[in-house]
Amino acid sequence: MEHAPAWLTNSLIYLGAAVFAVPLSRALGLGSIIGYLAAGIAIGPWGLRLVTNVQDILHFAEFGVVLMLFLVGLELEAKRLWALRRPIFGWGTAQVAACAVVLCAVAIAAGVPWRIALVASLGLALSSTAIALQVMGERNLLPTSSGQAGFSILLFQDVAAIPILALLPLLGSTGGSDAGSSAWLEALKAIGVVAGIVVGGRLLLRPLLRWIAKSKTPEIFTAASLLLVVAIAALMQLVGMSMALGAFLAGVLLAESEYRRELETDIEPFKGLLLGLFFIAVGMSIDFGVLAKSPGLMAIIVLAFMAVKGAVIYGISRGMNLPMQERPVFTLLLAQGGEFAFVVFQAATGANILQPETSSLLIGAVAVSMLLSPLVLVAIDKLLLPRWAYCNVAQLDEISEQQHAPVIIAGFGRYGQIIGRLLGAQGISATVLDHDADMIEAARSFGYKVFYGDATRLDLLRTAGADTAKIMVIAVDDTEQSLEIADLAREHFPHLELIARARDVTHWNRLRDRGITRVEREVFEASLRSARTVLEVLGYPPHEARNLAVRFRRHNVELFEKMYPHYKDRAKLIAVVKQGRQQLEEQMAQERAESDKRRRERSDQPRGWGGS
Repeated sequence: MEHAPAWLTNSLIYLGAAVFAVPLSRALGLGSIIGYLAAGIAIGPWGLRLVTNVQDILHFAEFGVVLMLFLVGLELEAKRLWALRRPIFGWGTAQVAACAVVLCAVAIAAGVPWRIALVASLGLALSSTAIALQVMGERNLLPTSSGQAGFSILLFQDVAAIPILALLPLLGSTGGSDAGSSAWLEALKAIGVVAGIVVGGRLLLRPLLRWIAKSKTPEIFTAASLLLVVAIAALMQLVGMSMALGAFLAGVLLAESEYRRELETDIEPFKGLLLGLFFIAVGMSIDFGVLAKSPGLMAIIVLAFMAVKGAVIYGISRGMNLPMQERPVFTLLLAQGGEFAFVVFQAATGANILQPETSSLLIGAVAVSMLLSPLVLVAIDKLLLPRWAYCNVAQLDEISEQQHAPVIIAGFGRYGQIIGRLLGAQGISATVLDHDADMIEAARSFGYKVFYGDATRLDLLRTAGADTAKIMVIAVDDTEQSLEIADLAREHFPHLELIARARDVTHWNRLRDRGITRVEREVFEASLRSARTVLEVLGYPPHEARNLAVRFRRHNVELFEKMYPHYKDRAKLIAVVKQGRQQLEEQMAQERAESDKRRRERSDQPRGWGGS
């Protein structure tokens, strides 16, 4: 019997580990990244030893970071990127330079030779783009001020990696003109490649994609999307530059093109899988042998560099005037080590600046910091932020002098804002609960009583006036959080009239289980209005289209009430739905027949009063 190919066996191992570890990690409230890292540790050389070629996998999986930066670039038009030039080169320079200088000074003070201290500090000053952007994406932080600031600094780090790598041969050489001229040649090559990508992207990419799109072969367009990113990444690596930076530039150049959405749709699945594989590879790369050999030294390095970076970055966040509630997450995401540090330390070993043992120790410290950061983030969420939020709530409550509003709105996104604006137009005050600091700042400027924090916390609801309010509108995005708020309100504030937003039918049923009768499906009314418009465009008179939509709405609401008692019995539910659909079709057909009959009768009547 033939053995399965290695690639098939490895695929089975990676996918099996991810499918088991990630849902378990998310169920425990630890997030997906911890699940991937734990899966990597479990199957790696220091776990079950199912996979041993860690470096090959890590190099391949880095392409997930490349695809992620390409998709980020697609969201940024060139003019928006130009608007971010100051935070990128201003605060980005400040972060990298300040962290490198302080880390280098600490290392030299500890007796480390200056060359090793400089290289180590430059590598440790860089942060994990993959983890930071993944966390910010999961938390919807990218549109916030801290998200934009963090993204700007991470982008600068990708740029800064180029001169850092160019500096290594100079530090490793005895100093001759050959090394200097070689560094200048590499720099010129890098500038030429970037210029070529920009010019070629402007002149060639759109016509090429247009030509491929004309073939009307979706799989070829997907292949072309991947080819574009792979080609640019290969070109950037050829000249020793960041592959992710090249992919980001390509994304920015295509951000205004008509193929932007198609590119996003094609590449997103590959990005998610490869990014997960990258985190698994990072977990596998943690050298527990080095950790076991020098656990004290490893702990000192990890804690020292994260503490130093954290202090510097927190100071920068204050200088940037970021909201206090966003500073802990912003600081932690940038305080960890980054995947590019692996490249820097390996290159430094090749340039004879670092000994292999020192390089392994530093790489292990970076990997451990990447493992610890998501865990510390969970602790910040559960311990630190609630206390900060409570202090902020108390201050706001003092300012409002206990003048609580009759309405509490939990969640002030696109749904909650409409409700708040309508109430405000009628002179009805509302207290807003949300965890987006930028949203809160905007709402506060329009005169709303705003409280930062998680509406599932009992102390926050009390401070916001739930004891005296009449109505609570549950308009949060997350389904589980919405249900948790409903349970909390039902248990502790039974006098509150609850009005809730349902994302879908399942959410609607679960809210009804809690005795909430005033539930609105978030897209139902808008969908009906669009359906009316479709009928009108097809030639139906406006009044008839409106009547049809009204009757459909009435029937749909009645059908939902019939479905609700059976929604846990799938067979019975399907039978009720089919019966309801058949009744609706028969009713509509009968009404159409009667309408056509009346129309014919009107057309057959003699015109005028006199007859013939």
